Amino acid sequence: MTDTATGAAETDYSATLFLPETNFPMRAGLPEREPGWLKRWEDMDIYALQREQARERPLFTIHDGPPYANGNIHIGHALNKTLKDLVSRSMQMLGYNSAYVPGWDCHGLPIEWKIEEQYRAKGKDKNEVPVVEFRQECRTFAEQWVDIQREEFKRLGVLGEWDNPYLTMSFDAEAQIARELMKVATTGQLYRGSKPVMWSVVERTALAEAEIEYQDYESDAIWVKFPVKQFGGVEPATGSQVVRPYVVIWTTTPWTIPANRAISFSSKVAYSLYRVTEAPEGNWAAVGDQYVLADNLAAEVMQKAKVEAYQRVFAVKPDMLAGTIAEHPLRGLADGYNFDVPLLDGDHVTDDAGTGFVHTAPGHGLDDFEIWMNSGRKLAEKNIDSAIPYVVGDDGFYTSEAPGFDGARVIDDNGKKGDANNRVIAALAERNAMVARGRVKHQYPHSWRSKKPVIFRNTPQWFVYMDRDIMGVPGDTLRHRSLNAIDATRFYPAAGQNRLRSMIADRPDWVLSRQRAWGVPITVFVEKATNEILKDDTVNHRIAQSFEEEGADAWYKPGAAARYLGEGRNPDDYEMVTDVLDVWFDSGTTHSWVLRNKQKWPHLKFPASMYLEGSDQHRGWFHSSLLESCATNGHAPYESVLTHGFTMDGEGRKMSKSLGNTVAPQDVIKQYGADILRLWVASSDYSEDLRLGKEIIQTTVDSYRKLRNTLRWLLGNLAHYQPGDAVDFRDMPELEQLILHRLAQLDEQVRGAYKEYDYRKIVTLLTNFMNIELSAFYFDIRKDALYCDPISSVKRKASLTVLNHLFDCLTAWLAPILVFTMEEVWLERHPEAGSSVHLRLFPEVPTEWLNEDLASKWTLVRAVRRVVTGALEIERREKRIGSSLEAAPRVIISDARFATAIEGLDMAEISITSAIAIDPTGDVPSDAFVLDDVPGVAVVPALAQGSRCARSWKILPEVGSDPQFPDVSPRDAQALRERAAAGF
Repeated sequence: MTDTATGAAETDYSATLFLPETNFPMRAGLPEREPGWLKRWEDMDIYALQREQARERPLFTIHDGPPYANGNIHIGHALNKTLKDLVSRSMQMLGYNSAYVPGWDCHGLPIEWKIEEQYRAKGKDKNEVPVVEFRQECRTFAEQWVDIQREEFKRLGVLGEWDNPYLTMSFDAEAQIARELMKVATTGQLYRGSKPVMWSVVERTALAEAEIEYQDYESDAIWVKFPVKQFGGVEPATGSQVVRPYVVIWTTTPWTIPANRAISFSSKVAYSLYRVTEAPEGNWAAVGDQYVLADNLAAEVMQKAKVEAYQRVFAVKPDMLAGTIAEHPLRGLADGYNFDVPLLDGDHVTDDAGTGFVHTAPGHGLDDFEIWMNSGRKLAEKNIDSAIPYVVGDDGFYTSEAPGFDGARVIDDNGKKGDANNRVIAALAERNAMVARGRVKHQYPHSWRSKKPVIFRNTPQWFVYMDRDIMGVPGDTLRHRSLNAIDATRFYPAAGQNRLRSMIADRPDWVLSRQRAWGVPITVFVEKATNEILKDDTVNHRIAQSFEEEGADAWYKPGAAARYLGEGRNPDDYEMVTDVLDVWFDSGTTHSWVLRNKQKWPHLKFPASMYLEGSDQHRGWFHSSLLESCATNGHAPYESVLTHGFTMDGEGRKMSKSLGNTVAPQDVIKQYGADILRLWVASSDYSEDLRLGKEIIQTTVDSYRKLRNTLRWLLGNLAHYQPGDAVDFRDMPELEQLILHRLAQLDEQVRGAYKEYDYRKIVTLLTNFMNIELSAFYFDIRKDALYCDPISSVKRKASLTVLNHLFDCLTAWLAPILVFTMEEVWLERHPEAGSSVHLRLFPEVPTEWLNEDLASKWTLVRAVRRVVTGALEIERREKRIGSSLEAAPRVIISDARFATAIEGLDMAEISITSAIAIDPTGDVPSDAFVLDDVPGVAVVPALAQGSRCARSWKILPEVGSDPQFPDVSPRDAQALRERAAAGF
């Protein structure tokens, strides 16, 4: 090359520099390389090594909420399992024995539904297949998907006991689930009752709230008039002012009218009698009709009824309504509905919408059921039969208790609306009982599996009491226990506590039974003569023991009743329950047979340190686990609960196949690698819904590349590090002491964030540190000393010592997040067999490195540097210099704070210029460069004087002063002599 200052020929000294040396590739190639790390971990059984290392440490257990084994994992699974892995790995590195046992939910409708779909495709009838054979098909189906999902989860880099997971369908699990159920029964908390439950006609089973999602739905809306038989306890006299008034109700479920048994009103609402004075000819609401309506809703009702004019007759007091009896609007149809319809005062009634009166069908609504059951005495006084009719069967067809509607159906097998609404509306119109009709769009419950609407339907089911004293202890109810347990639990984020608390505070009794085949049966016998549950420890032991040996299929085998009841009891005297348990009970019991099974999983503890799932599990697994554990143990099965949001597309829309905006984790891994997915998870605010799309993935990839390049530079320079040359921090230059101070700060911040499960904070802290403080500041300044200084240079040795500390800290701090990349980086320096970054603890960073005074001083130094680099950037842009080493600016400092801060420092080195002049007294020229936020500092650019060093490229007057090396600086000449003496 040619010396730009002297024109003399230069020697190529590049081979004499301590340039970075590493085989660590710039291109990650994660999709191709990650499976190799998985194979290495499997071969060395790293999970077992962790357990052995940590056997004397305190236990930390994150209990896995089991996914259903019925399909490939989706992005929500990837988010959930990655978060669990972040928790488990970081707690291990914080000094705990953090074992992770994955599990699967193998029973229930999701799997049974898949088998039924296969049957339907083959034209096969499930009812013609022996139940044990059908259950075996479900078991085989679940086993296949467990194997598939296991490999997909492992590919995410999730470390766990994959060869020894828990399955709700394993024989020991089914036995323990039955034991927990029988414990609930023995303590008097289980009962069979009849309540309206959400019923899926498509799936032919009751559903829990956790199995429901609400979707937009358009329903028929009708306003119906009930003729008043007794108004305030007095029968209206013909010819009087009050001539056959009507109570008007509004409903969006016309099909429930045949089930109507009462009308609810509120004593807190103002009502009046209104008379229609003008209406179109042939209108349903005719002139002379008199309606009792809530005052706040009368105008709206009249408008819907196309009434042109009306007048208020008089106010109707609550006591008058309480004594009112109406007739059913379908009275006489097919000789049915000839019963009185009482008015009942209910707290659930408002005047926000409708008419101020609520059509009450106790077989099809929980509020309706509660007010009907609580009015037993009033009904008896009025000589009204309190029996609740079963108007709709499990297939959606009306039963014989809906006279006049034979063959009508509410919902068909495909989830489509049947003809029940239209038939009821037509019958009401024929009887002059209609006031108005319309359509309304609202949120309506659907099964989250079949995606079809459900109905509320009164059926015999098995329940767990929420408010009955357990074992006769006053106030010791399941609700009371659960609320106390919530108060004793830590929630991340904290808002989850109130959410779960409100659900428990308001929930009805827990419905446990499902009318399905694939699951753990409700293992109780009911004595037919007394209708009491048999409570016998010997019988219960036989049941559990048979399940241990044969699985829950034993319940369905011939002769099972006699086998369990034993000698001395006649099976004909007992009903053997055939319903299966709600799968939420299955998964809710896992604490009892996973966390407490020390023989199978000795590294787990009960209660679990944490349950971690999506926010929907406040009404799912968090909820059922809490209830089940409180019912059997009296407290929660967890010490803390962490919840995350859902995955949305890049625009914040819900992912769906119909929109074509789904992101499959398998596709991301195939193109970019699992570490990119993991970095996205850790970078996101999981307490909210998370967005993921092409732009977000690309942003994550760019962030990853910067981190990787920083680590690559570290590795390259550490090739020249000799442990024997390590420098004590007290003997280091200020710049190195500053970086160690930042490491000590970060150690506290990173550890604190890991303990609070704040991974986004960790990524932000480390990304900013590595990109801004290291790459763009410290590394930039120290390249010259690391590449060019003599072997004996304390500055160079100190910098290498700091790089070694940086390597140890950064690889550990990032290991729970970038599990593959940090293993690759670690093994680049420590390739010996058995070595792994995942067998490390977070390094102990000395607190004596902390130096706040030094950090405050360097805040000022960096401010001065920022003014210098800002001035030089303009010089480069204007082509007046090529690099900063061609500059020797004058820095005018009028603020004593900055002058004191830089005193004794080589600001040329810090600013990466060949020279610098500090002027504490000079005037500031008008064209000097300044920054508004750094007052008292101005920079006047100038070119460096002298010759360019052929080795370091600094332009200095002293270049050429060493006769042995006339084309380099004295510093570089000394470096060359030392290299030669060392044999380089």
